[in-house]
Amino acid sequence: MTAIPDDSAHDSVTDVRGDWSGDNQDWWDWYVSLAENDRSAAPLVDLGPLPDVAWPDDAELALELAEPFELGADAVDAFRVNGFVKLPGVLSPGATLRLRAELKRLLEATCSVSLDGGVKDCFLSLEMVWLDNPLVRRFVFSPRIAKICADLLGVDRVRLYHDNVLSKEPGCGRTPWHHDDHHFPLDTHDVVTTWIAAQAIPIAMGPLAFAGPIDTHRLVAGVPFNKTDTSYDRHVGQLFRQHEVAVDESPFALGEASFHHNLNFHTAGPNRTTRSRIVLANTFFADGARIVADPTIVSGDWRKFMPGCEPGGLAESDLNPVCWPAERSA
Repeated sequence: MTAIPDDSAHDSVTDVRGDWSGDNQDWWDWYVSLAENDRSAAPLVDLGPLPDVAWPDDAELALELAEPFELGADAVDAFRVNGFVKLPGVLSPGATLRLRAELKRLLEATCSVSLDGGVKDCFLSLEMVWLDNPLVRRFVFSPRIAKICADLLGVDRVRLYHDNVLSKEPGCGRTPWHHDDHHFPLDTHDVVTTWIAAQAIPIAMGPLAFAGPIDTHRLVAGVPFNKTDTSYDRHVGQLFRQHEVAVDESPFALGEASFHHNLNFHTAGPNRTTRSRIVLANTFFADGARIVADPTIVSGDWRKFMPGCEPGGLAESDLNPVCWPAERSA
């Protein structure tokens, strides 16, 4: 387990004051260690080959990512009641698999590993990929996706907090129960994360699972966060079961994406397949938001995502551009 940053001035395991001292991968190594897991020796499921579909070229992809998505009133209502919505067909199968191939290439090159079975029982993450990768930039700044986020929040303008490439490798366990308000140092609740599955995600692969309705977070507000063991995750799960909280843990189809509010509690199951579960997660927030006065280690490497911004100030660095209305070229 990655060492917790030194905060010797405070001896409580629940004290998360101060900045995170490691990098983004260190943070994820620490965070997934906080999940309760059943380490059974069941064999991994072989999913067979990925679908053989044609990929769009650059021009076709640009058109797809700019085309407005038909977001119905039912989807907006579901998001505002439950704090999440899953939308099929946000991307075409070809665009999804082209994205996956590029994310896989980046992860393998950066982390010096071989995915889809070559490395096991770990959780890999890359962030701020849009700065250097033109293809990923197209997806991160997609007007199609950013407009969905703005419409779900009911705001006119949204900025990017950061992108995050996440790969849960075969055999890797659960992601702990949490809500993103615990992580994003943004003084607003107008925050949404789009979770783009870069392949179909069956139950065995550990899809994102959401608790509803949105105010479920109040049920566990008094549970102390423990930064050294799995007690927080275990306690939250127990309370959800005791109160029969509805949990949507349905699979993701190819091209499906989810959108969750920063107050929505969610988790993800273990990856019990031989394939890497690769996702592109992009977080957007309402323009005009400020940074909270006291970010904690649970916010991770937030200064990297908002360079030059300070607690209490506006969250509007050069790395947090307005994404809707579309003001930059992909």
